[in-house]
Amino acid sequence: MPVSVFVPPPRVNVLGVGISVLNLDTVVGVLQGALESGSRGYVTVTGVHGVMESQADEPLRRIHNASLLTTPDGMPMVWMGRIAGHASMGRVYGPDLMERVFDWSRTSGATHYFFGGNVGVAEELKARLEQRFPGIRIVGTHTPPFRPLYPEERASLAAEVARLRPDFFWVGLSTPKQERFMAEYLATLEVRIMVGVGAAFDFFAGRVQQAPRWIQRSGFEWLYRLTRDFKRLWPRYSRIVPRFLWR
Repeated sequence: MPVSVFVPPPRVNVLGVGISVLNLDTVVGVLQGALESGSRGYVTVTGVHGVMESQADEPLRRIHNASLLTTPDGMPMVWMGRIAGHASMGRVYGPDLMERVFDWSRTSGATHYFFGGNVGVAEELKARLEQRFPGIRIVGTHTPPFRPLYPEERASLAAEVARLRPDFFWVGLSTPKQERFMAEYLATLEVRIMVGVGAAFDFFAGRVQQAPRWIQRSGFEWLYRLTRDFKRLWPRYSRIVPRFLWR
């Protein structure tokens, strides 16, 4: 039975997207409060990319603003929050969020399910995290096709998740695909909290190298990632970074 009422943290308006006032030291407590209250919802981990995609996509903006939490994934989101008077606001980056939640869940008993990534990534992620965080309970994984699920695939996924009933359903797809997936499937899947963490699956599975910490804190992680994967990321960054700076 729920023992409390979940009160979400306030939000900062960044170009129409409400970014939750959080930091890494507070986000686990907020998620724990949501679980204890019986709340259900999805968490979007949102930076400049998600905000700018939302400018010309009203349904996507509504998805961000209807979330349980929309965490400040990039340093520009943190700077906007601090300018608005929230000095405690800090970056809640997808991989860091996963680390904090998994460390907490070693003793809390919360269960996890991984959905996303290329073939084999979710299984590698499960094995690595079970080794790193002894005691965690990862109850299932699923690698989806690179297309919408067919009706029979949707039914199969729903049946498996209904059997496992995970507390956290981690979604490792790209933005905005993962946000749309969570908004669509929250009512279909018997989960408590869905969290879209994008490339975090590849980072923890050891397939992609993260930027050094000092670059992450500088606000130029996008430039580091661009140098590592120019062909794929240049069309995205050349479109969104100048527009964000202008706005």
